[in-house]
Amino acid sequence: MDIDTGSLPAYARGCAVLGSGGGGPVTIARAAALQALHDHGPVRVVQPADLDPDLLVMPVGTAGSSAVMSERVGGTDEPLYLRQKIEELYGTPVAALMASEIGGANGCLAVAWAARLGLPLVDADGMGRAFPRMDQTVMQLRGISPTPAVVCDGRGRTVVIDHVSGRWLERLVRAALEPFGGQVATSEYVLRGHQVASSTALGSVTRALRLGTTLPAPLISGKVAETGSILVEGLGPDLGRLVRVEAGTEFLAVMEDGAPLAAVPDVIAMLDSRTGEAVDAEHVRYGLRVSIVHVPCDPVWHTPEGLRLAGPEAFGLFALPVPATSSAPPGGPPPAAASALREDPPAAAPAPPQRPVTS
Repeated sequence: MDIDTGSLPAYARGCAVLGSGGGGPVTIARAAALQALHDHGPVRVVQPADLDPDLLVMPVGTAGSSAVMSERVGGTDEPLYLRQKIEELYGTPVAALMASEIGGANGCLAVAWAARLGLPLVDADGMGRAFPRMDQTVMQLRGISPTPAVVCDGRGRTVVIDHVSGRWLERLVRAALEPFGGQVATSEYVLRGHQVASSTALGSVTRALRLGTTLPAPLISGKVAETGSILVEGLGPDLGRLVRVEAGTEFLAVMEDGAPLAAVPDVIAMLDSRTGEAVDAEHVRYGLRVSIVHVPCDPVWHTPEGLRLAGPEAFGLFALPVPATSSAPPGGPPPAAASALREDPPAAAPAPPQRPVTS
């Protein structure tokens, strides 16, 4: 399978849905991918079984402010600098790229950078959606080292981070954002080909294409009645319904009559009913006609370890009864309890670093 200029719009729409209201603006990244595909041709999508077991798979993405990403178009040389430094550090050629996160802008940037490097793109990613932190990855759950990791900009200014945990990597990359102007290209949790099948969210590229072509039925369709604590009033067949959407950098939970319809780690997306495009959490406005959809996450996030890293309580939510639409791995533990906002979060608990950081 290839991603070309014809399939890119559907793929980008699917990445936006998997962003769950976050992940950075897809419009800029989609334009970058379109230009790269025009210049260099289609990107081949490969399965983990097709990879050389000993060569490197380089996860790629950006970290920083989504506002900066919207205003400052990145260059074309960042993937080259990342690849050169990763190959120097690991002493092994990079055989393929993989999106650090399929949700949001990074899913499209992986296509752009694969085209520019002439490398295939693996049908997998680190999250199966977008999460705000760099350490909220399947690779972290599987014990893959996040370092050596590389951050750089389009001028080749490069920082190597080594011998730190995923949470420390997040903190150090955040510290580097200011001198880099609020945005960096990154590669972390670098894999050997034989590790991909057991240490990533599989089928992510295929899933984004499928979602961008055929969206799931909405949980509710209506209009935004309030934007502080987001309230959506049902219209048409949903007239008389009222749901509350809890949001941080991404949409976290959908509540109706005090009961959850869906909650993180599953994907919750808000679509503009007029255009069908995904709405970012920071761009929700009064009166907007929307449909809210739910997409089950990769089953790994409903394991005990996955829930500790990226479940409701990781986002300051407390447990409520399980929504009927939640998914669980076959034969595994029950899915995560859905949630509502914690009324009295611990005062000493710091806000988690965000990827990307929104303004």
